[in-house]
Amino acid sequence: MLLANQLLATTAQKYEYRGLMAESWDLLRGDPSGRFDRDFYLAMIQRYGEPVLDCGCGTGRLLLDYLQAGVDIEGVDLSPEMLAICRQKGTQLGVSPVLYEQALETLSLPRRYGTILASSSVLQLITDGIAVKQAVTRLYEHLLPGGAVIAPFMTLWREGMPLQREWENAVLRERDGATLHRMSRVWYEPASQCEHTEDLYQVIVNDVVIAVEHHRRSPASRSYTQAQALRLFENAGFDCVELFAGFTEFKTSGAEMLFTIVATKG
Repeated sequence: MLLANQLLATTAQKYEYRGLMAESWDLLRGDPSGRFDRDFYLAMIQRYGEPVLDCGCGTGRLLLDYLQAGVDIEGVDLSPEMLAICRQKGTQLGVSPVLYEQALETLSLPRRYGTILASSSVLQLITDGIAVKQAVTRLYEHLLPGGAVIAPFMTLWREGMPLQREWENAVLRERDGATLHRMSRVWYEPASQCEHTEDLYQVIVNDVVIAVEHHRRSPASRSYTQAQALRLFENAGFDCVELFAGFTEFKTSGAEMLFTIVATKG
């Protein structure tokens, strides 16, 4: 296994996106300006209205973009380190995002929203079945009448696909010339419908590793079929639940592995 001889112990935290994982998130993810979900979410905001809540806002990929465009949007995330990066980026852009550090399953905010974005398949990161039901119920309670939750999902594995994948990538950090290097391993357990991940992060300067972190998330995320995602929202009391193919306004054929739930509150 790729990381078998390079595992480093990490201290357990209540949140997973921390340390080098948080610090290198934007760089290793790449330029977000061309993300294909951005325009779809914006169209949903225009349809269902403001204010908007970005769940799992992380470092602010969507939130800061929309805030600059004049959208009344707030963010919530479980990781204080990701939120700190979001605030810092906001300062550089001349905006002051309203951010909350909370778990979705216990979400309790002072406002109600016309549109709630559960972007980047954030609900799949809640791997406990009871907790994710609580999270969807809390999203319902935070909607204004006529509002909608927009939630993409992925079916992570199907019969015939490999159960394990490995890859690595690296990017130059311009502020100090360091190279951020990540080696990753993902494996899937069909019985639990859960995916597990292992990542080794390195900071390299002049071919010398000056920092290293190992992050193991087990489980990391839960897979959903379209039928399972549909039931999750129907059981939470949503009046209308529709499934769209990817980030389009075309209804699903039933075969897509990437699909988006649009669930409205009457």
